[in-house]
Amino acid sequence: GKTALALALIDHCRQRGSFARLVGDDQLFVEAHAGRLLCRAPAAIEGLVEVPGLGPRPLPFEPAGLVDLHVHLVPADEAPRFQEDAASSIVGCLVPQVDVVERNIPAALPVVMARLSIAPFL
Repeated sequence: GKTALALALIDHCRQRGSFARLVGDDQLFVEAHAGRLLCRAPAAIEGLVEVPGLGPRPLPFEPAGLVDLHVHLVPADEAPRFQEDAASSIVGCLVPQVDVVERNIPAALPVVMARLSIAPFL
């Protein structure tokens, strides 16, 4: 669910001429940096994405990135119809959070795009 959603978001951005790249898949190291959450992938899995049934495959990546949104995947019966602004505290950094239905890219993608002000939600 997480990887498929990330890849769909990257594809959406690229189709519209916006920069988007994966920082890491499955595991990220996080640290506070000037009040923001900075993440990077462990060296052993840097530049790899797990493709179900095939295993790890190389993919262009960024060595580090600032986190603008914590996407929390939840079962359909737990996903709120409307959400108030929420945030998670991760290593002392407040990161905006949104809950989206797990394994449902058509439902989750517009929610993430709207929270990040990605076209068409500008």
